[in-house]
Formats: sequence, structure tokens, C-alpha cells
Amino acid sequence: MPAGARDGTDAGRPTAETGLGASLRAWRERALLTQEQLAARAGLNVRTVRRLETGELRRPRSASVRLLAEALDLGEADLATLKRLAAGPPRAPRRTRVPPHQLPADVTAFVGRTRELALIGAPDTTGTADATGTADTDAAGIAGIAGTTGTAGTVMVTAIDGMAGIGKTALAVHAAHRVAAHFPDGDLFMDLHGHTQGVPAAEPAQTLARLLEALGFPGEAIPLDTGDRAALYRSILADRKMLIVLDNAADEAQVRPLLPGAGGSLVLITSRRRLVGLDEARTISVDVLPVAEAIALFTGTAGEERVAGASREVLADVVRRCGLLPLAIRLAAARLKAHPAWSVRHLLERLEEHQRLLSELHAGRRSIAAALDLSYRELSAAEQRAYRLLALHPGTDIAAGAAAALLATPAARATVTLDRLLEAHLLQEPNPGRYRCHDLIRAHGAERVAGEPEADRRAAMTRLLDHYGRAASAAMDLLYPYDPGTRPRRSSGESVPGATPGATMPGVAASGGAALDVFMPDADAATAWLDAELPNLLALAQYAADHGFPGHLQHLSATLHRCLRGRGRYAEAESLHARALSAARDLGDDAGEMEALLQLGEIRSVSSRYEAAVADTTDALRIARAIGDEAGELRALSGLGVSTGSRGRFPEALAYYTRAMEIARTIGHRTGELDALIGFGNAHRAMGEREQAARALTRALEIARVTGHRIGELRALNGLGRIHLAAGDHGAAAACLGRALDLARATGHRLGELSGLTALGLLHRGQGRLEAAVDCYRRVLEIAREIGNRNWQFEAIHGLGRLHHDLGRPGEALESHRTALALASDLGQRGDQARAHDGLACAAAALGRPDLARHHWSAALAILTGLGADRAEESGVDAETIRARLAEVTPEVIPRTGR
Repeated sequence: MPAGARDGTDAGRPTAETGLGASLRAWRERALLTQEQLAARAGLNVRTVRRLETGELRRPRSASVRLLAEALDLGEADLATLKRLAAGPPRAPRRTRVPPHQLPADVTAFVGRTRELALIGAPDTTGTADATGTADTDAAGIAGIAGTTGTAGTVMVTAIDGMAGIGKTALAVHAAHRVAAHFPDGDLFMDLHGHTQGVPAAEPAQTLARLLEALGFPGEAIPLDTGDRAALYRSILADRKMLIVLDNAADEAQVRPLLPGAGGSLVLITSRRRLVGLDEARTISVDVLPVAEAIALFTGTAGEERVAGASREVLADVVRRCGLLPLAIRLAAARLKAHPAWSVRHLLERLEEHQRLLSELHAGRRSIAAALDLSYRELSAAEQRAYRLLALHPGTDIAAGAAAALLATPAARATVTLDRLLEAHLLQEPNPGRYRCHDLIRAHGAERVAGEPEADRRAAMTRLLDHYGRAASAAMDLLYPYDPGTRPRRSSGESVPGATPGATMPGVAASGGAALDVFMPDADAATAWLDAELPNLLALAQYAADHGFPGHLQHLSATLHRCLRGRGRYAEAESLHARALSAARDLGDDAGEMEALLQLGEIRSVSSRYEAAVADTTDALRIARAIGDEAGELRALSGLGVSTGSRGRFPEALAYYTRAMEIARTIGHRTGELDALIGFGNAHRAMGEREQAARALTRALEIARVTGHRIGELRALNGLGRIHLAAGDHGAAAACLGRALDLARATGHRLGELSGLTALGLLHRGQGRLEAAVDCYRRVLEIAREIGNRNWQFEAIHGLGRLHHDLGRPGEALESHRTALALASDLGQRGDQARAHDGLACAAAALGRPDLARHHWSAALAILTGLGADRAEESGVDAETIRARLAEVTPEVIPRTGR
């Protein structure tokens, strides 16, 4: 494998085998089948096979057992054994899994909508009559929907449509709470922002990433491609029974990738549009409330005592003035409740007055605007200001600390103000401590804040951006304490990494460098803060790019780089860094341009786009040298070493790493020296120069342990383990690789885990433990497919091809190496292409096809010659060996065994 090509992040997954799982797995391995292949042969879902092998699914259907036995070519005796193991002990415990619970709090004083609730399958069981006079007095609807989604295994999709303010979200959330107990695998809630003013509609790729993270997949395990993300999402939900609410959808295209394909899930969608393009969805159009239900909602919100004495005619007039819209009714009732001296008739007069002033608006909007104006005018001056300024926030929700920064007030006072707006029904609190507003209220606030002086609006957003910038820096320092030098500093006046001496990050802490108002005592708190705020941080970065805050944009880009890379959010990272690059170029900011180019180069390198990565990093190197930034030059040189080494150009990579080490030692940059040493050592190892590689990696290991750089330690151990393996020192190799795997799983470094597992596979193969080697490579393939890393998919498939050959299956070996060659060619990995050609040649020779063997060995030799290298990074794939095999391949002498 090219040096540096497969190095980056994840956590291992524990396996709890049962007798059934171990036996099934052993039969499958003897047949040299992957879980995917066995599932395909048996006509089962691959997740079902995986759950059987891990012990999570211990009582399969008898039909499934027979299908598995037939796919494995088992005889009657083995079939009987499989059935006995499948029966298992009584009440066998299942592997525990904590289900997500994301539903917002249920709506208070929810009334009516009995017809719609019944259609959804969550009927009102209180005996309230619906519009047709039918009373629901039992839970038949709930039981029916539970049976439909559970027994038949079909996905139920219900799309709720209606005008703004009609109560679609309230209905969906209320219905979801009524049936949630029937979905043991949890519930998911996603606001798609299809019609949220100032917030772009959520892209399916981003939404899928958030859904997968909620389902337990770390960000770095999420594939890059939207289609792959959707396929993984469907696979996970195929045997789960979940409740999913997709709120505020723009159209069918936004929703379609988010729908499960099979399983027992219920999906509720809300949209202002009728989603007729979703053929699988049942649609429910929500109209205004009937007068009786509207009066009940008004009374429940205001309180019985506040409407006592009012005639039904007056109450009916009030709710009609509210357009029979739930949002306007709640707002009007909240005003009445807040004014003990008002009567219902007094409230009616005020609503009539406001509606006359809004005669140019259509009825529905006029009703809501009148109710909002009435609520707004009743606020204190400070509360009105907060209402206006909160509409500036481009994110989805806001916490008290961020609101305090926006309002320039202490956090305790901000909390009081937020609670006051919450009591007035102008804010919602879907989760404790996090506030959001209805889209119509946001739009109303935006209209009001437009009259604010531009200087005041800009000052408020500067404070908000400062707050998020400081908090993000604090979180990253807690999570990645060993590389603070690659991020900008938190306070004004401190130097920016990569900038000329004395330079500062423009715009950051411009409001005076207020103290950090987010409490983060440890790394767990930092992770929780990033989990909650990352959508807001990305929205703020977009806002900064669009509204002339280049300094804040560059600060967020540089600060969030490690977070986005670690979470596998490559698309978002690339977009953010590209905007930062454009801003830096517009400003003529050489240091900012260099920083953005370095980050883009790294993201494109880990995405296997090496040509683009080399171009970006070369430009960064040119700028670093021009402005005399040695730290930036060091980072660029190491980045070029990674990208060129990944293309098999090892002598060129060594030159980059050598210069990087010289600079790192001159300026005392320990992390930079560590990175360069690891790249330098791995490049020498790939070239078969073990002594030089061992010296460099041993020194890297020392620095990593002294500085507490655990990722550096595992990378150095993986390299040393491979050196010991190549030297035949299996004991030392096992010690290094075992420790590296422990570190990878402890730190969530999934690419480090892949490297360690692959090396262990080589170790087991060298010791003749072929089944253990197969297990390692299949686990590598499983993880690589989960995270969308095609480099490691090549390693797994190529390794399995070698094992097929060792086990006397040259036909299967040939197919594996063909797949591996296609992958290597697609990635442009010349060294890996040589390895795949060699594997194909060995398989062809074993099949008695000398012409085909000669073709592939000639191709491998031509690649090595073209690279100016005598060997690829694999024992036996070298020019001397290949020339000898070419000489042997004649019609009379055909090798029949593998290497």
C-alpha cells in the first residue's frame, strides 16, 4: 500500500458470538464467502446474516435457516445442527443498543384533529368526537399501525400538507408521541428547513449524515457519496422498527433519499406542498380548525377562568379573526392570559383593529400577522429588541449563551428574556435549554429587524460570530490538545497560524474579547457542544461568507477543519475551505490563502483525489515560502509527501519529508517532526529499506509518547509492526500491531484500525493461519465499505484474492484480483495496479493460462519500471521476481502454486 494513503479515524465494534454465530461464521469462512455473498446466495438481507453471526439475532425463522444451509451446501446432519443452534437457550439475551429519542416535547393543550390522528394511526382515545361525529374510544388505530409496521415489515409513510401556521408540525409531533411506545428502536426528528426564511433547505447528503450519526455511526464511518449514505441508512433500518419525523420538507426530491426501504418503520412528513410524487406515501391535507376545536384550543391555552362569561358567539368571532389557524389562536390566547384586565371582547376589538391595518394581506397571513403584531407590541422594549435580533441568527436553534452574545447581555438575563418569549408563544423549546421559533415568527421578526440600523445589526452578528468562534476554539483545544498550532487563537491580538509575525485573525473578538460564556470542563462536554452546535457553526460560516465577515469565515474554517475531517464531513469541509480561500484571495490575505489551501489539500487527499490535493498543497507551499512562514512550509511539505507517496512516487515523497524534518527540527515543531518522521519511515518501508524505516518510526514513536500524541503513536506502531512482519519477527509484529489496534479503537481512529487489521491479516497468513487471515480481511472490507474508503477496499479484496489462491481456489482469486485492479485503476494507484496484475498472473498461471499470466506479469513489470521503482509495497512484487516468473511461464512450465 502506498505510504500515507490509508491513514486517518473510528471505533471497533465488539462481537458477542453465540454457538450459532460461531458455527455459521466457521461454515461461511470455509466456503470463503463474505457476508454479502452468503446473503445474496440465500436471498436474505446482509444485516440479518451479520446479526446472526454476532449473536444479536438468535432465533431466525426456520425458512431462513434452510436457505442459509442450502447457500452453504450443508448436508442434512449439518442442517440439523444449525437448526438446533438456531433454537438456542430459552430467553437468550439480546445485545443491548441504546435507541435514539429525538422527538421534541409534545404540544401543550393539543385539541382536535381527531380525523387526522385516526388516519395517521394515532387516534384520540379520550372519546372526543371527530368532524363526522365518530368517537375513538380505544387504541385500535395504534394497535393497527403497530401491527402493520411490525408484522408485515412494511414501511408506512404519511405526508401531512397544509398552509403555513396550520399546525402540521404540532399534529405530527403529537401523533408521534402517541405511537412512540410501539417503536422500540427509537425515534428520529429532522427539520428539513424547506420554507425557513434565512436558512437554506437541508441537503439530503447532510441530513443523511446526521441521521446516520444518530443511529450510532460515527461521522468518519459515513460514506462520502449521497447514494452510498442512503443505501447504508436503508440497510440499518431494514430490520429496525423506528419512528421518523421529517418536518418542513421542500419537495419530494429532498425527502426521497431519507425514506427506509424495508422494515417496520413509520415515517411522518410535513410540508406546505402536497407531495404527490411520493407514490408510497399516504397524504393527509390539514385544513383550518373547525370552530368548535378552535374554541377548545383557545380556551385550553388561555385558561378556563379567562374565558368564563364570554359567549360562544364572541369566542367564535375571536378564533375566526385568527383565521382558525392554531398558531394565531395560541398567540391571541397567550395575550389574553397575560392581561388579567382584558376581556375576550377587548381582545377581539384589538384583533379587528390590527387586521384592518393589514388589509393588503391574504386572509391566512393577515390573521397570523395581526396576532403576531398584538403579541409583539405587548412585549417590553428589551423583549422586542431580543425578538428582532433573534431573527438574525441563521442557525436552526439557539442556546442561552449564544443569545446572550447576540443581545449583549449576561447569560442569566438572556435566559429570562428567552423564557418570557417562550411564555408568549413566540419561541419554542423543543429540547431543554435550546430555543427555536416557528418559520412564520422568524419571518415576522426578520421584517422587524430590517428596520434596525445596519451598524446595530452588524454589531450583533459580530458578537454572535465571536461567541461561536471562541467556543469552537475551546472545544477543539479540549478534543485535540496536541495540535493547537494548526488552529487560530481564541482571543484578539494573538497570532494566526501561518500568518506573518504580528498578524491577527481579522474580525475575531472584535467586540472586545469577552470571556468565554460556554462551560466546557472536559472533552465529553466539548463533544456534546459540537454535536449540538455544528449545524449552527456551518450556517454561521455561510452567513459570514455571504455578508462580509471574512475574518470570522477564515477562523471557523481553520478551527473546524480537524472536527469535520474526524467526523467524515468531507463535503462540508471542502465547501467551507473553498469559501475561506475565496475570501482570503479577495482580501489579498496570503496567510489565509495558504491556510485554506493546506486544508483543502488535506481533505482532497483523504478523499483519494490526489492530483487536486497536490495542486492545492503546491500552491500553499509557494505562498509559505514567499511570506517566510516556516511552519506553513513544513505542513505543505508533509502534505505533498502524503499525496505523492499515495501515488507510489516514493523517492519524491522522501525528498518532501526530509525537508519537512529539517524545518521542524530548526523551529522546534514537535508535531511537525512527528508527522514527517512517520511519512519518511513509511516511504522507506514501502521501498523495502527496513533499517531506515525502523529508525525513523522508532524516533516518531518516542516523540509521540513524550508529547502524548496517541494518534501519532498508533501510526508509528502500525509502521513498525509491518517492518517486523517483513523481517519475519512475528512476535514483535504481533506486539506492535496489537497495541496499535487498541489505540485505534480507544481513540476512534478507524483508518488506523484498518491498517492494523490488514497487517494482522498478513501476519496470520505468514503463520499459515489462513482462516484467521480471512477474518481480518473481511472485517477490513466491512469497515472500508461503511466509511466509503476505496483504498482499503482494494487492500481487503486483494488480500482475499491471495488467500483464495493459497486455499486452492484460483478461479475465485482471479475474480478478486480483477475487482482489485479495477479499484486501483479508478483511484490512479499505480503501485497497487502492479500488485493486482501480479495477483491476476498468479491466478492465471494456476488455472493453466500462460498467455494471460504473461500479459499480467508484463503489465506489472512495466508499471514498476515506469515508476522508477524495483518493487511495490508487497513482498514478492518486485522486478527481479516478476522477471523470473515471466521466464518460467511457457506452454510447458506453468506454476501451479501461489507464493
